[in-house]
Amino acid sequence: MRRTLVKSPILFSISRLQSPPLSSPYRNVDPLPNSPKLSSNSLSISFSRFMFTPSYVPPPEWIEPFINLSGLSSTNPQDLQPSPWVSQILNLLDGSSNMESNLDSFCHKFLIRLSPNFVSFALSSVEIQNKPDVALRFFTWAAKQKKYTHKLECYVSLINVLALANDLVKVRFLFGQLKELGFVLTMSSANSLIKNFGELGMVEELLWVWRRMKENGIEPSLYTFNFLLNGLVNSMFIESAERVFEVMENGKIRPDVVSYNTMIKGYCKAGKTQKAMELLRVMESINLEPDKITYMTLMQACYSEGNFDSCLALYHEMGEKGCEVPPHAYSLVVGGLCKEGKCLEGYVVFENMIRNGLKANVAVYTTLIDAFAKCGKMEEALELFERMKTDGLEPDEVSYGVIVNVLCKSGRLDEAMEYLRFCRANEVAVNAMFYSSLIDGLGKAGRVDEAQKLFEEMVEKDCPRDSYCYNALIDALAKCGRVNEALTLFNRMEDEGCDQTVYTYTILISGLFRERKNEEAMKLWDMMIDKGITPTAASFRALSIGLCLSGKVTRACKILDDLAPMGVIPETALEDMIYVLCKAGRVKEACKLADGIVDRGREIPGRIRTVLINALRKAGNANLAMKLMHSKIGIGYDRVGSIKRRVKFRILLES
Repeated sequence: MRRTLVKSPILFSISRLQSPPLSSPYRNVDPLPNSPKLSSNSLSISFSRFMFTPSYVPPPEWIEPFINLSGLSSTNPQDLQPSPWVSQILNLLDGSSNMESNLDSFCHKFLIRLSPNFVSFALSSVEIQNKPDVALRFFTWAAKQKKYTHKLECYVSLINVLALANDLVKVRFLFGQLKELGFVLTMSSANSLIKNFGELGMVEELLWVWRRMKENGIEPSLYTFNFLLNGLVNSMFIESAERVFEVMENGKIRPDVVSYNTMIKGYCKAGKTQKAMELLRVMESINLEPDKITYMTLMQACYSEGNFDSCLALYHEMGEKGCEVPPHAYSLVVGGLCKEGKCLEGYVVFENMIRNGLKANVAVYTTLIDAFAKCGKMEEALELFERMKTDGLEPDEVSYGVIVNVLCKSGRLDEAMEYLRFCRANEVAVNAMFYSSLIDGLGKAGRVDEAQKLFEEMVEKDCPRDSYCYNALIDALAKCGRVNEALTLFNRMEDEGCDQTVYTYTILISGLFRERKNEEAMKLWDMMIDKGITPTAASFRALSIGLCLSGKVTRACKILDDLAPMGVIPETALEDMIYVLCKAGRVKEACKLADGIVDRGREIPGRIRTVLINALRKAGNANLAMKLMHSKIGIGYDRVGSIKRRVKFRILLES
C-alpha cells in the first residue's frame, strides 16, 4: 500500500488561529496505521507534486476580531479575546505610501480576508482614532476585497474618526453614501451618529437619524435623548432642545443631571441666564442633586455677564452642599471680586482655596496683585508677588507687566527698570503693557527722553505699539510743553494704523489749551466728533475748562447743549466750569454762568448755589462764599410791583 500526503484544512485553520501564522498553509499528516513505508525519494516526489498543484490551495478565510474560547456559541465578553490577527493588521496601518500593498501581501501570504466586523473593530481602535487619513485609506482598501461589502458599523466607525478630526466635508460625503445604501439603524449606531453630528453642529443629519430611528421602531434611550439635546444646544437650536426636554419630562425616560446640565448650558449660551438659574431650582425641587458642572456652567455665565454677586452666591452654595469646588470656580470668584474693587474679599477666597488643599496658579496671583495695586495697596501687591515666587510659581509676562505697573505707580522707577533688564536677560517676553507702564511712569516723573527711548525700542524688539503706549508718551510730551512733538506722534499713530482713542484727543485738547492754541484744540474736538468718537465727561471737561479760561463760556455752554442728543450728559460739567472760573478769579463770569443755568431750568437753583459756594471757598474767596451763603441769591425773589423775580447771582458782586 502506497504512502499518501493529505492536506488537512481543519488543522490548518486551528493552527493559523491559535498560533503565529506559518510560512506554508500545508501540514504533513502521519501515515495511516499499517500502511507500508515509503522511501524518502517517493515521499519527496509526492510532497513536491502536492505543493505545486493549484487545486490544493484553499480559499482565503474571513477572520473576525475576536476568538471564542468557550467552544460554545457565546457572546459573553469573558469568553472572547482579541484575535492575534488584530495587532498584526494594526501594525500595518502605518500611513506609509506602500500601506495598501503591504496589506495585500500579508493577506495573500496567509490566505485571509478581513471581515466587516474586523474592519469596524480596527477603525474603532485607539491606534487609529487620531489618524483620519489612515482610517479612510484602510476603509477604501477593505472595500476592494473580493466578495466583501461594508457593514453599517464600518461607516459609523469611520464617521467617528473623521468627526474627531472635525472633517465636516468627508463626514457629509460618507454619510451620503450610508443613506444611499439604506442600512437599517441599530441603537448603538444611531447613538454614535447622533453624538457625532451633534458635536459637529450637523443638525439636518442629526434629525435624519432621529426620524429613521422612529421609522425603524428603535426606542430612544436616555443616552440618545442626551446626545440629541447636546447636538441641538451646540447648534443653538434652543427652542427645539426645549421641546425634546419637555418630551423627556412627560415621558418614560426622565431627564438626568446630564440632561439638565445640557439645557443649562444652552440657556447660558443664548444669554438666558435667568432661565438657567430657574432650571437649577427645578433640579433641587425634584431632589436631583446638581453637580460641579451645573454650578460651573452657571458661574461662568454670571461672570461673563458681570453678575459677580450671583457668581459668589453659587460658590457659597457649592460649599454648603458639599459639592467639590474646582480651582476654576475659585478663579472666577476671585476675579469677579477683584473687578469690583473688593481685593480683600478676593484675598479671603484665595486663602480658602489654599486651605482646601488647592494650589493657586499664576493667573489667580496676577489678578490679586493687580487688584491690590488698583486699590492703592502697593505693598500688599508686592508681597503677593514675592509669595507667588516662594510657592514655586514662575511669573509670566503678564505678571511682570502688572508688577512693573505697581512699581511705576509707586514711583519706584529704578526697580521697574531692573525688571525690564531681568526679563530681557531671561528671555521673558516683554509685551506692550509692560512698555506702556514704564513709558507712563517715566513720563509722569519728567523723564520724557527715557520714555521716548523705550517707545522707539519697541520697534527694534518687534513689539507692536498699541494705543496705550502712544497715549502714555503723548501725555508725557503734552504735559511738559512739547505739544508739537505730541501732535507729530498723533499723526504717526494714524499712519501706523493704531486707533486714536477719545483719551488721545482729550490729552491733546488739554495740552493745546495750556499752550494757548485754542483754535487748534477746537479743530481736534471737531475732528473727534467727525470720526464718530463719542466724547466722555473727561474730554468735555478739558474742552470746557480751556474755553472758560479763554473767555468763551457761551461757546462751552453751546457745545454742552449739543452733547445731550448724543447721549453724553456730563454730570459735573457745570460744576467744573464754575469752579475753574472762580479759581481764575473770574467770579463775575461764574455768576453769569450760574444765572444762565437757572434761567434755562437746567439745574435746581439750590444746587447751583452750593456749587458756587464751594467753588468760591476752594478758590480761596471765603468772603464771597459766606456772603452768598447768607443771602437769598438764587433761591429768593424780589418783587417789582406785581412781578416776582428770582434774585440773580450777578448781584453778588454789585452789592
